[in-house]
Amino acid sequence: MKTMIKQSWIAVLILSIPMLAQAMPDSFADLAAEQQESVVNISTTQYAKTSQFHSPFGNSPGGSPFDDFFRGFMENMPQQERHALGTGFILSKKGYIVTNNHVVKDADEIVVTNSEGKEFTAKLIGTDPKLDLALLKIDGKHLKEVKLGDSDKMRVGDWVVAIGNPFGLNLTVTAGIVSAKGRVIGSGPYDDFIQTDAAINPGNSGGPLFNVKGEVIGINTAIYSQSGGNNGIGFAIPINLAKSVFKELRESGHVRRARLGVRIQDVDKATMKALSLKSRQGALVPQVEAGSAADKAGIEAGDVIVAVDGAPIRKSHDLPIKIARHQPGDKVILDVIRDGKRKTIAVVVEEMPDEEHAKMSNKKRAVAKHGIVVEPLTEKSAERLRTRTQTGVLVKQVRANSPAAKAGIKRGDVIMRIDGHDVKNIRNFEAYANKLSQDHALRILLDRHGDQVFVIVVGKKEK
Repeated sequence: MKTMIKQSWIAVLILSIPMLAQAMPDSFADLAAEQQESVVNISTTQYAKTSQFHSPFGNSPGGSPFDDFFRGFMENMPQQERHALGTGFILSKKGYIVTNNHVVKDADEIVVTNSEGKEFTAKLIGTDPKLDLALLKIDGKHLKEVKLGDSDKMRVGDWVVAIGNPFGLNLTVTAGIVSAKGRVIGSGPYDDFIQTDAAINPGNSGGPLFNVKGEVIGINTAIYSQSGGNNGIGFAIPINLAKSVFKELRESGHVRRARLGVRIQDVDKATMKALSLKSRQGALVPQVEAGSAADKAGIEAGDVIVAVDGAPIRKSHDLPIKIARHQPGDKVILDVIRDGKRKTIAVVVEEMPDEEHAKMSNKKRAVAKHGIVVEPLTEKSAERLRTRTQTGVLVKQVRANSPAAKAGIKRGDVIMRIDGHDVKNIRNFEAYANKLSQDHALRILLDRHGDQVFVIVVGKKEK
């Protein structure tokens, strides 16, 4: 009888183990096969900026008969290009794609390649440099979108799978576990990374980190490495931190962030003793901005913020992350300790000034299509190029071996008409240029230093 009891007890223990921990999968093959269609390769091209032409003969009236020679020589010099590779994933069937901001930053041309090897020219919808996110859009059919999971539910030790393009090796699948959560690596005020030992290398940036259900719970962003290769320490942006950003980028192209208007720092031992605190948890407020949301709500210098909407603040770094999950105008409930007593204060958070977006709004807009980068034609550039037209778009760069280059389009040309339609601005150019396909060539009329030039741009054959 005693032997039977022992065996039964052992059986109960063995059966209970899977309920306590996530079971190790036999294989990730089904997950990889199901999700690889939603993962894309992203390649970017940045054209080196070139200086404007200046006559070597000075600014004499009428210039010099050699000016045309030197201008033509400068404009036809070989162009330097910078290329970068990364990964992305299809957020929706409408063609929206997520990647890292650092993958597409300053890119003049972005090409997305799907799992079948088909290429699409992508349009940059918006970026969030602070969180290192970018949203792209392609025109495609039968796109497979990912499912978004809940990164807050992930535990240290849970299995994860990364799919990406390390070193340009398409659709590479690696697996590992969640090594840690809430990692701060010094990349910005919203560091809250998932750490994983799933192999992540250059080229994986912007790719998805899946849980065993095939849901995206993170966006692979960085690695810790002294050699440039994988050391088993990779970092992913939690998907819960990024979800609200996707919507804002889709709707407006930039992110409106909430702020309190306070300076914060960690609570050290001296502060803990001086303020009669029971622990070092919380964010000390040494300064409150005059007229800010915090000031209006009654937050005072010397307060220690210990909770936001009931969620504890352990370190000062936790505070901006929790505030960032709110929209400007939201009411946030703060628990603070003041003079040794805990009190609750409601704050209506305000909008954080977006310096990056302001810079982009003031920057002259340039668009890349079919191997050319164009920008608005200004009165100054029209005068410098001696064009006869005052409307159109100016060709700033032409990529070697692109459809535009093969058609004979050159830097300094002004595109006046496409398929018989006047090109008055960037929006016109984008609309007409998007019609280029394998079955439809574009008829383009150019102004080249006052001369009219007609070219035909033929679309690439699909790979």
